[in-house]
Amino acid sequence: MSKILVIDDERAIRSALREILEYEKYQVDEAENGKDAIKMAQETEYDVVLCDIKMQQMDGLEVLEQLQSFSPAPVIMISGHGNIDTAVESIKKGAFDYIEKPLDLNRLLITLRNALDKSRLVEETKTLRKRISKQYEMVGNSPALEEVRRMIDVVAPTDARILICGANGVGKELVARQLHEKSQRSAFPFIEVNCAAIPSELIESQLFGHEKGSFTSAIKQRKGDFELADGGTLFLDEIGDMSFAAQAKVLRALQENRITRVGGEKDITVNVRVIAATNKNLKEEIEKKTFREDLYHRLSVIIINMPSLSERVEDIPALVNHFSKEICKAQGKPISVFDNDAIATLQQCPWTGNIRELRNVVERLIILCPTNIGGADVKKYL
Repeated sequence: MSKILVIDDERAIRSALREILEYEKYQVDEAENGKDAIKMAQETEYDVVLCDIKMQQMDGLEVLEQLQSFSPAPVIMISGHGNIDTAVESIKKGAFDYIEKPLDLNRLLITLRNALDKSRLVEETKTLRKRISKQYEMVGNSPALEEVRRMIDVVAPTDARILICGANGVGKELVARQLHEKSQRSAFPFIEVNCAAIPSELIESQLFGHEKGSFTSAIKQRKGDFELADGGTLFLDEIGDMSFAAQAKVLRALQENRITRVGGEKDITVNVRVIAATNKNLKEEIEKKTFREDLYHRLSVIIINMPSLSERVEDIPALVNHFSKEICKAQGKPISVFDNDAIATLQQCPWTGNIRELRNVVERLIILCPTNIGGADVKKYL
């Protein structure tokens, strides 16, 4: 049952609203002034708040501001002394809507339902974010991984550009996702571009977009990833494989916060945080003249080195347990148990493919072996 807080210094108004809303199967609490309302909202989570504007002690606009500092509940302002200026000010301060007294019952109920829809959407978004966070969590407590987590916590709230270095399969994308989710841009898009997977002749169109007719297959205008990531984060994975020509345009975008679509003449302003990742030694690539030194310095304000699995073997038991639960759940079978001998055998492997390779081996063992997996099974199917 949805909970609604009614704030009004007139008892008759509160009673009338309670009667109407309880008839509509809502749970209703009342507050006769702003101070009581703030205290109640701190102790109880409401789905919607109805708040009068003209009240003694604390007026409704002040109540609105205080509520927004800690409560996600939509606030509908009501007033018998309203005018256009008051309504506009309420909306500017973040009110969901504004209704004049005497209250129109139909409008009140429609506005209330819309506010509840918004409240549910906010809650669903929170739940989805938690699921996404779990999907991209970094498993393990080794000193090497704890240092990465510490770096993420320090730099994520800033807008500094970050270069994530590490071999294939170590989890560079997980670091980028964590940086985005813990940043102030988390409500905006996270756009990932695998620079190694896009042909060099198409990378500019992918990043910057193109105008209709700019090349043979450009049958309509297309926004590039810089535009799509506006306000959020653009993750350039395997940046070391980007063509030299595209590197020059990325450098300009980072310097000026402006891009130009392929075949276009108009500059487009973008507000994007760029996180890059590479499995190459970019300093060596600079010496080979395959990577621009000026771009390297633009990207590497902060460098995060993601350790290989061989540098964090103490995390293998936790990773195996995590993958076992994940894979068995997906396959609808009981969780496979890896005994101590199996774990010790896995810890002795070289893991050139890092965590990605470990996951593949765990999945193979779960499919081919009985419920309990031992060291002999690992040696047989490794």
